[in-house]
Amino acid sequence: MDREISKETRKKEQRKQLIKIAGIAGALLGGFFIVTSFLQASLNKKDLILSEADIGTIEVSVSASGRVIPAFEETINSPINSRIVEIYKRGGDAVEEGTPILKLDLQTVETDYLKLLDEEKMKQLQLEQLRLSTQSKLSEMEMKLKVSRMELDRKEVELTNERYLDSLGAGTTDKVRQVELSYNVSLLQLKEDEQKYLNEQALAGSEIKIKELELDIFRKGLAEMKRTLNDAQIRSPRKAILTYVNNEIGAQVPQGSRVAVVSDLTHFRIEGEIADSYGDRISTGYKVVVKIGNDKLEGMVSDVTPLSRNGVISFSVQLHENTHPRLRSGLKTDVYVMNSIKDDVMRIKNASYYSGPGDYDVFVIEGDQAVKRKVMLGECNFEYVEVVSGLRKGEQVIISDLGSLREKNKLKIKEHK
Repeated sequence: MDREISKETRKKEQRKQLIKIAGIAGALLGGFFIVTSFLQASLNKKDLILSEADIGTIEVSVSASGRVIPAFEETINSPINSRIVEIYKRGGDAVEEGTPILKLDLQTVETDYLKLLDEEKMKQLQLEQLRLSTQSKLSEMEMKLKVSRMELDRKEVELTNERYLDSLGAGTTDKVRQVELSYNVSLLQLKEDEQKYLNEQALAGSEIKIKELELDIFRKGLAEMKRTLNDAQIRSPRKAILTYVNNEIGAQVPQGSRVAVVSDLTHFRIEGEIADSYGDRISTGYKVVVKIGNDKLEGMVSDVTPLSRNGVISFSVQLHENTHPRLRSGLKTDVYVMNSIKDDVMRIKNASYYSGPGDYDVFVIEGDQAVKRKVMLGECNFEYVEVVSGLRKGEQVIISDLGSLREKNKLKIKEHK
């Protein structure tokens, strides 16, 4: 027969059940906090790169890519169609101004040049011959004019005498008219001969000038050929390093083809490229900072290409220290072109996180945590980025690359011990 359970016994059992439930709940809650603690990402402060927001000046710049090239580099092209017959220097050799580099076959050109020299002499003799012929013809015409003038003077005297005799009644009117007619005919003939002389003189002068001009043009062509002949004796234009030479003896070299390159490898400049969308923010004379590793070299924009090619504009930078030991021909560099100055702006240090003006999610240090915050960033230079809004002076921001942790909203920061 069943016995009724007492109230005291039932209360004990209920207390046991409550204690058990409370224990399980506590264990679950503790486990939750433990798991949550493990799931929250944490970082060592010593591994982070931090930047403190401060107030200062920013020399606003636009970034570009650059390449180190020799300050002087000259390509030597063949001035004629020829072939290489001798090589005097090799790539990498140091050369002085006027040093022979290679020899081209000049036999045909030299023969043509000698022919032109003979032709020049012939043209000069033809000019002298024309001058002598003209002088002889003009002298002959001058002599005839003298004779005609003397004949006219004689007829003038005869006419005067006949008129005098006619006034005395010793002559006749017909005789006077005859002598007067003869005088007038001689006068007209003299005037015609004088005009012929002037015309011949002008014509002869023009012919001589034409011949002189032809000779002058011919001599200019001869001088050009002489210069081409000299250029064909391939020599270094200045003291430099021979960085390239066509060293294939017997190779045909068309006119205008490259046969050698000389470069000054002690002085350098920067050849830069920038997106054409920034074309209005770069101009000759602008200050430039070139970064090579941790070294910063200052310079100035010396030339800007007016045309855009494949979406970029090319420009040249003249460095203040163009002999810096870090400079090497062909080395890639970062170039920053300064185009304006902003004073008293809030700023943080520039790093890989920045890609242009706009909104950014950054992690701001708040106690032992880094909390994600949206900030607006503006202009920049190679050192600082302008903070438009979202930060207060003195706040610290993580600027190192956090990788996938950037998706988190909070990060735990552990102090290094």
